Amino acid sequence: MATTTRRTVISGLGVLTPIGTDPESYRRALAAGTSGVRAIQSFDASSLPCRIAGEFSGFDAKKYLTEKDQRRSLKAMARTVQMGAAAAQLAMADAGLKKGSVTPARFGIEFACVMVATDVDDVCGASKASCVNGSIDLQAWGSRGLEQVPPLWMLKYLPNMPACHTSIFFDARGPNNTITASDNAGLLALGEAYRTLVRSQADFFLVGGVEGKVNPVSFTRHNLFTSFTKRNDDPARAIRPFDRTRDGSTLGDGAAVFCVEDWGHAKTRGAKVYAELVGFASGFDKGKKGPTFSDVIRRALTDARIQPADVDHVNAAARGDVALDAWEARAVHAVFGTDTPVFSAKGHLGNSGAASGLVELAASVLALHHGELPGTLNFTTPDPACPVRVHAGLPRKVTKPYAIKLSYTEMGQCTAVVVKRWD
Repeated sequence: MATTTRRTVISGLGVLTPIGTDPESYRRALAAGTSGVRAIQSFDASSLPCRIAGEFSGFDAKKYLTEKDQRRSLKAMARTVQMGAAAAQLAMADAGLKKGSVTPARFGIEFACVMVATDVDDVCGASKASCVNGSIDLQAWGSRGLEQVPPLWMLKYLPNMPACHTSIFFDARGPNNTITASDNAGLLALGEAYRTLVRSQADFFLVGGVEGKVNPVSFTRHNLFTSFTKRNDDPARAIRPFDRTRDGSTLGDGAAVFCVEDWGHAKTRGAKVYAELVGFASGFDKGKKGPTFSDVIRRALTDARIQPADVDHVNAAARGDVALDAWEARAVHAVFGTDTPVFSAKGHLGNSGAASGLVELAASVLALHHGELPGTLNFTTPDPACPVRVHAGLPRKVTKPYAIKLSYTEMGQCTAVVVKRWD
């Protein structure tokens, strides 16, 4: 539990999603029940079992990264890295900040990202040159294939590249880290920034999450082992969090960056504030039975010094997976019973991996700020295996000051973050 009086606020948002590229358009699309899950357009997915995704189409980094030093770096940045840097630019602009606005040594960066999926063009030539009689030949790879790999290939795809480029663009010389814990990474990055700010080791952070999951290499690989929906003919209604008819998830593209800062620092510069960050906890639920996950939720509430009855809604990670939704629902029920509404954004967006925690948290931050929570898309039939009160349909009024956001990985890592409406 925090022991100082330093408070942490969210003062800027940058979002890039299939349904909105700024806080207002994103909020309105969620409220309208808009789905960004559709047939994949960027590559031919016709031979794959799952052919739909929350694809972010038409992204042009030059629209967002306009400075000369930013433009020069684009060739050394994969699309995912560009999306992370672009969302950081949007967050800074939303907070009314630019390079030099924050003391460099007190300006930190935290990013959630995993190893970025390779663009086919960067490996296709090398693969063809290394192929002998239909198989990869290592001698051919050494003599002909390797020389066709672009010299900056690795630097384009390392997971720490969004944090590196963002730090350079905004002269952030304070604490800097990249979290690679898959779907759990975004909330872990936010929690680390929160703890660092409370300890007074920084005054300001850009906290981001980014992943371009709709990539032919990554998406094909995930089709081999991920529990994907088979509802290719009805993509907008395919992802059904907590619903009895759910049959799996699909992937999505996304990026979200939060400006997170000490309240004293924000007050001095006259910042607008979306919400306050008040609680954080994480753990590992071995076997995914529920008790540890529920304990993580309780510890986050204790860190925030509140009770379950103070929470307006639970923002669940529910992805429409049969087993994982039930695991999360059991953990939520153990703490809240069926008294607290539960919301999930996966039906709108698909699963954007390392970006998902922050992209979805933005929905709760905006709900608290504007006083209206959108409905969970595609939930119509309750499942006894998921004993929670899912909020679906039209938006509802926010009636209490707190929201809690959950995330997890398929291995059992789980995290909870509590945010408070700013009065």
